[in-house]
Amino acid sequence: MDEPLIVSIGPHIRSKASTKKIMWAAALSLVPAGAAGVFIFGINSLFVIAASIIAAVAAEALILSVRRKDLGAVWDGSAALTGLLLAYNIPPGSPLWMPVAGSVFAVVIGKQVFGGLGHNIFNPALAGRAFLMVSWPVYMTTWQNPRWNIDAVTSATPLALAKHGGFGLLSGVSNWDLFLGNRLGCIGEVSAAALLVGAGYLFIKKYITWHIPVTYILTVAVTSWIFNGRGGLLTGDALFFILSGGLILGAFFMATDYVTSPMGARGKAVFGIGCGLLTFIIRRFSGYPEGVSYAILIMNAFVPMIDRYTFPKWFGYKSSKS
Repeated sequence: MDEPLIVSIGPHIRSKASTKKIMWAAALSLVPAGAAGVFIFGINSLFVIAASIIAAVAAEALILSVRRKDLGAVWDGSAALTGLLLAYNIPPGSPLWMPVAGSVFAVVIGKQVFGGLGHNIFNPALAGRAFLMVSWPVYMTTWQNPRWNIDAVTSATPLALAKHGGFGLLSGVSNWDLFLGNRLGCIGEVSAAALLVGAGYLFIKKYITWHIPVTYILTVAVTSWIFNGRGGLLTGDALFFILSGGLILGAFFMATDYVTSPMGARGKAVFGIGCGLLTFIIRRFSGYPEGVSYAILIMNAFVPMIDRYTFPKWFGYKSSKS
């Protein structure tokens, strides 16, 4: 006698996408930004990226072995992507032990302690960056000039100069320079052009939607235009504040993380607006010139609540009030 056919509740949605496919596609989309970082800052950037990825994958394999889990999960791309994103959030002149320490923390504490992929509350790469920032702030705020701009008069990032009233030193830096990557910053954040190429690939593949990136960037743009101008209200250079920090990297590649962002479209929009407001508040009122990493981490903690109040009702759901 044949086994009975068991059918679960509908509707049924089939997709060719898999965790492994999405993770490696995301890693591929980040290659242009990494190539730009190596071109702009030199070969040490490549060493930082390699050390970070190798440490993340090794840490993942070790913890899976200790937990007696399938080691095949090492190759699903999540650990490699965590290491890659962490490296992109580190200054290019960093000693190689820094990406190693950050990646081990990101994978072990930021991911595996919570149960592994799909269970972590916070974005692992950003958790690793926060750990490095708290532990070694001097290294994390020591910047390297682009190779062709060794005579630069400052060692501060554009956002730091803007925050502390050093706009005069930015007179020779245009928004076009910021767009291409002719500025100080972390390895993977400096070239908005390269990041947008990768983001375009993710949009074409339909691995991310517009809701988080657009609402995030638009919120930062509007608040910066209103409140961050040198001539009073409504005089801020919104494009400057979009291009001069890690906003493009954060909005397209980290805030959109499937595990740590809301599931529904409305929730994603709320999440993006929240990230934008927090980024502006940290940049404007704290002692720290950049707020992208902390804004996303804070909003990660609110994702369960956002999903609770914004996620569409289940198919066939009837309200108790009806």
